[in-house]
Amino acid sequence: MSRQQDFVLRTLDERGIQFVRLWFTDLLGYLKSVAISPTELEGAFEEGIGFDGSSIEGYSRITEADTILVPDPSTFQVLPWLHEDERQHSARIFCDILMPDQTPSWADPRHVLRDVVNKASHMGFSCYAHPEIEFFMLKSLPNDGSRPEAIDDGGYFDQAYHDIAPHFRRHAIEALESMGISVEFSHHETAPGQQEIDLRYADALSMADNIMTFRYIIKEVAINDGVRATFMPKPFTDYAGSGMHTHVSLFEGENNAFDDPNDPVGLSKTARSFMAGILEHADELSLLTNQWVNSYKRLGKGFEAPNAATWSLGNRCTMLRVPRYMPNKASSRRVEVRTLDPGCNPYLAFAGIFAAGLHGIEHGYELAPEVEEDVSELSSKERHIMGYSDLPKNLEVAIDKFEQSELMAEALGEHVFEFLIRSKRAEWDAYSHHVTPYELRHYLTL
Repeated sequence: MSRQQDFVLRTLDERGIQFVRLWFTDLLGYLKSVAISPTELEGAFEEGIGFDGSSIEGYSRITEADTILVPDPSTFQVLPWLHEDERQHSARIFCDILMPDQTPSWADPRHVLRDVVNKASHMGFSCYAHPEIEFFMLKSLPNDGSRPEAIDDGGYFDQAYHDIAPHFRRHAIEALESMGISVEFSHHETAPGQQEIDLRYADALSMADNIMTFRYIIKEVAINDGVRATFMPKPFTDYAGSGMHTHVSLFEGENNAFDDPNDPVGLSKTARSFMAGILEHADELSLLTNQWVNSYKRLGKGFEAPNAATWSLGNRCTMLRVPRYMPNKASSRRVEVRTLDPGCNPYLAFAGIFAAGLHGIEHGYELAPEVEEDVSELSSKERHIMGYSDLPKNLEVAIDKFEQSELMAEALGEHVFEFLIRSKRAEWDAYSHHVTPYELRHYLTL
């Protein structure tokens, strides 16, 4: 038994934990869970827990259903007591998915990201991420298609426009910090009811685990506070959508590989090639960073949402931005990817972003000039004339671009690659055939 496994088992006993939740994620980013008693965990460490993989979205065919959950002891955390009537402590552990022959499952999102991180390691790099996660607080989650109602009419950085929001953020941060998830800061965002909580940077795999935990904790805290939270990218037509702007960087040992003090803007050749790789493959990445029909309602004109594969220093309308808050601090040199939304599968989104960036480094991609104008306000024709490449305008275009990508197929593996194409085409077909309230309002009297 490893030291980490022994620590987990001793902690369960000392803290009186009565349930251990084994967590994993399907290919669309939905959190899955099975609860076991602490007495079963030692056996789970040694042999895993068998389950029907064919019942999980995208995992395996019915003829290959036998799948094994193996808890990763390094991810063990005690869950906070979120409800006043909760009497028993629970803990959670993320799991790796194995096949009966003990090989990693090609459908496990953690395995997909770990493969990309390992490739970076072979190149001498460590991958880090730091997300700014936006979401809406609503009075309820209507299931009849009616317009939701935000909990307040507040705006950007409002201190206490409504008493629920600041108390909610405090409760959420306390819960996250109790699980070892460090929060950098939080505030009210631009739209009514919209909040932002930024997580302190961590390695890419740990951060993807943290994002899955974050989404669970936020929803639970909201319910406890008598409201609801949604990570839907664009719940309101006339307000800004929710993004998950993610700052990424590569380190070589203790040194930031993106920093070059002799460069006019502090960017190393490694950083420039990494950025060029992301921009070159921006179309192909869209299905991972923006996986839902609704995601592309956010990436339209206005609200500082990117709609072209461009980069800048201070311009917040570009796909990539190089923050300049601390220009002389080498460890802070990073690239902000502004396309991601909080409804993505973070494992696959991070895998795609780092795979594209590493591909740019491997092949010595050259970074295009910085964009200074507000590209989002230009028409598609104007952007084309100026040499800017549009991002996909809807899910169908994103699927087509993704399907043509050899890089994404290689980074994700054929099983995940083909599943996403089938699943997302089915979603687009269902959406395309659905008669919407907009059509009824405008065309019923024809």
